[in-house]
Amino acid sequence: MPVLTGAILAAFAAYAGAWYLGWIEGNFELLLFAASLVTGLYWVAERWHFLPARRAAAARLEQEAEARRAEQERLGLVSDASAPVEAARERLLMQPWWLDWTAGLFPVIVSVFLLRSFVVEPFKIPSGSMIPTLLVGDLILVNKYTYGLRLPVLRTKITEGTPPRRGDVVVFRYPPKPSVDYIKRVVGVPGDEVAYLNKRLTINGQPVPTRALPDFFDEDAMRYFPQFEETLDGRAHRLLNDPDRPAMVLGASDFRFRDHCRYSVEGVVCRVPEGHYFMMGDNRDNSLDSRYWGFVPDANIVGRAFFIWMSFSKLNRIGSFQ
Repeated sequence: MPVLTGAILAAFAAYAGAWYLGWIEGNFELLLFAASLVTGLYWVAERWHFLPARRAAAARLEQEAEARRAEQERLGLVSDASAPVEAARERLLMQPWWLDWTAGLFPVIVSVFLLRSFVVEPFKIPSGSMIPTLLVGDLILVNKYTYGLRLPVLRTKITEGTPPRRGDVVVFRYPPKPSVDYIKRVVGVPGDEVAYLNKRLTINGQPVPTRALPDFFDEDAMRYFPQFEETLDGRAHRLLNDPDRPAMVLGASDFRFRDHCRYSVEGVVCRVPEGHYFMMGDNRDNSLDSRYWGFVPDANIVGRAFFIWMSFSKLNRIGSFQ
């Protein structure tokens, strides 16, 4: 078993190392599932086989020591061997390294796996597409149950939950490459006609209320951008617009349901198909979103982002957000 366990741990380490070096495209959810399964098997084997076997060996040792003491007393000999026997008993009961690194880690690994799969999952913001709401490097939590629970790895929905609403900040699997997670704001739900023309958002023919705010200073770009407050379904959030960027959507791909969209020099108008959502970043002129690659299927939804648990750039940003 030590050799087999060493090989299994080496395989996990090789996978993680190749992922870290960029040689393969890793899947953390699958890695956690495999680790939970393997350590769970060791945990069951430890509880029902290896631990009883060690306890039985310790009991035999104590019986043999007691028999020797009784024989020595019968012969009139005096010997105090309790300390060596106790030390030997502790060595017999001690969990070997290959069980310590498998069965011993199972409760922690399976707890993380279940928490991450069904309650909350941490993410790190990789880009500036959601500035000013979320900054690059922000560490956030994503609610995994509001929109319905999904089986890990298989991602099959097992409860319906509440559908995403306009204004929700959502993490989802990027439709052109589902192994990559994206984060954007829902601006259109199934059946909506979403128009983004001349940098103004309109839903079903009704302009979304917007008001000007003081300019936002982007510390990375070292410049100010016009900032606005937009209200979707009664919830306000901030957004940026770059006056130097054209309203026209350049470089839109040939995505599924593209015939639901009309592009012009003013922007784009799309009718959201059933079971899909239209996503946009709050940094409107620096966001690769539904305007370019299309609609997000409900099956791609991961969860609703709701809390910044760490922001190394500004600690006062920690907390919930809209």
